[in-house]
Amino acid sequence: MEKCFNPNCFADDNTSCADGYMTLQQCPAWNKDHEDDNQAQKDQAMSEHMMLPWNGLAMGGTDLNFITGKGKPITVGIVGPESAGKTTILAALYLLLSRGAYKSEKHRFSNSYTLSGWEAVANSLRWQPGQPPNFPAHTPSGLSRSPGMLHLAFRQNHELCDFLFADAPGEWFQKWSVNQQSEDAEGARWISEHADVILLIADREALAGPGRGRARNDFQLLAQRVISEMDGRPMALVWTKGDIEVVPAMEEAIRKAVSSYSSDLPEFTLSIRDTNAPSAQCFHELFDWVFSFKRSGVVLPETAPVNHDPLFRFGRK
Repeated sequence: MEKCFNPNCFADDNTSCADGYMTLQQCPAWNKDHEDDNQAQKDQAMSEHMMLPWNGLAMGGTDLNFITGKGKPITVGIVGPESAGKTTILAALYLLLSRGAYKSEKHRFSNSYTLSGWEAVANSLRWQPGQPPNFPAHTPSGLSRSPGMLHLAFRQNHELCDFLFADAPGEWFQKWSVNQQSEDAEGARWISEHADVILLIADREALAGPGRGRARNDFQLLAQRVISEMDGRPMALVWTKGDIEVVPAMEEAIRKAVSSYSSDLPEFTLSIRDTNAPSAQCFHELFDWVFSFKRSGVVLPETAPVNHDPLFRFGRK
């Protein structure tokens, strides 16, 4: 039987602790005398629990090794200026999925390794007692060098397909559009290099406000940078805050900025303030377009058999 080294304590004989602690684990003297035993118990307890390679939060660059081990996921980059509604698009997607409001026969939700990350993004859009819904908090740039990645997996024709959505601050893209090699734009360069699908965001509130001239110039500069590095990848123009009117001349200037990439670039207009059916339908149409992307497979060259024996299809040495 273990004994306490305090000569005035007889807790080891099933009596109370001399210092008044309810349990031996709370007593500093007992813990000090049994450090090795306590550590061994902790190690044993840890070994009895299954450790998972993810914690549910948004993933970083190192965490992606877990996802990419079974196949390359489809990465969706949402590119736009600060406070343009990029994170709100992700929040709307998650809320539609969680409510069962987004359903598609072609794309059926399967799983997610970042549910806590999704909850953190979408929590502000929910109704809570005494607190009306609000927009998600601004994504901070901080000292991070890579975007936070939110994961979703869908079944597409009985095949499992992983999607990663990059949640990045607008400051990265603004600095990247001015200087491609900017030290503070490493995360924007990562998205430009790895994204399979690009959503280019046009903020209607900024384009209709008092600083609309600067907002137009910033968008044109960013669009030029994105187009120069797209290399044929699919891209869509997404108008956020669609309940705000923008003069036709401004809309024409924005479309002209991306017309060099494609004359029939897909366009989507989104708004979470306007809850009518057409507005909600636009979210569905955008997500259908994103999830319809399929990575092109590898086509192996055909080889003609040299004889009738399939074991020697490629000839003899």
